[in-house]
Amino acid sequence: MCTAVTYKTNHTYFGRTLDLEYGYREQVVVTPRNFPFVFRKMGEMKSHYSIIGMATVAEGYPLYYEAANEYGLAVAGLNFPGNARYFAPCQGKDNITPFELIPWILGQCKNLTEARELLNRISLCDIPFSKELPLSPLHWMIADRDGSITVESVAEGLKIYENSVGVLTNNPPFDYQMLHLCDYLNLTPEKPQNRFGLEDLIPYSRGMGAMGLPGDLSSASRFVRAAFTKANSVSGAGEDESVSQFFHILGSVAQTRGCCRMPDGCYEITRYTSCINLDLGIYYYTTYENPGISAVALCKCALNTDRLYQYPLQTALKIAFQNGRS
Repeated sequence: MCTAVTYKTNHTYFGRTLDLEYGYREQVVVTPRNFPFVFRKMGEMKSHYSIIGMATVAEGYPLYYEAANEYGLAVAGLNFPGNARYFAPCQGKDNITPFELIPWILGQCKNLTEARELLNRISLCDIPFSKELPLSPLHWMIADRDGSITVESVAEGLKIYENSVGVLTNNPPFDYQMLHLCDYLNLTPEKPQNRFGLEDLIPYSRGMGAMGLPGDLSSASRFVRAAFTKANSVSGAGEDESVSQFFHILGSVAQTRGCCRMPDGCYEITRYTSCINLDLGIYYYTTYENPGISAVALCKCALNTDRLYQYPLQTALKIAFQNGRS
């Protein structure tokens, strides 16, 4: 399971956790403008906007988990099992497979307005990448500097929701998540008010205004927790302060090994956490083993070429001994 959020100070930030019990050799991948994207039903896109994000590269093709383009539009795909539905190719529609949605949107849209127009013509079709890589049941958050939307392909068709909280997790569907958030309107970072009218009732601890904030690992609870943390987040507006705060926001929903056991005996963990500065095109990330922040800058790559740039994740823990290693 996963959580995605947006955050804004002097710049706009977009990122997510990837919570799984195993990895797919994911790495930071930059796709320059002239890398040829070949779509299963929509032909070849020979030139497009440059893209940076996390992806598994299969047969030379970047299968992006989340990414942003050079204009500051970003997309993240999150697990949506039991609800996601894909369809046979439909005449009169832009038939895009789910693994093609991120490059299809980011390759030709500069902002949410253009993305909405493109989404109105899209049908997500049931074509896997290969026998070894079947389709994942996903829904998506798309964001730019001005807002975000949630996109869900369900049995009724493609649904697009305005996402005013800038948060997405997994099941249940987004409209329920927003309704469920109303159950927590009483949460506050302030000292709780005494509404009993009894003078001897005094809060015995700091933080009691957030009593009732769910602490479990379910998608619905992580949605509430991320929304509360983001809504009350306070940080400086500089780059270091903003990036640090972004990782703290997503840290509120991180998965620790041992707390979510899978049927095969493995444990779900937050394999990585990402933060993309949408204005500067910088992709920051941490991994479960290495909480130190690593970064890849889009502007440091030659963006008019046709070959992928691939950056393996920095997973080794690095500890700075201030008085020498023993």
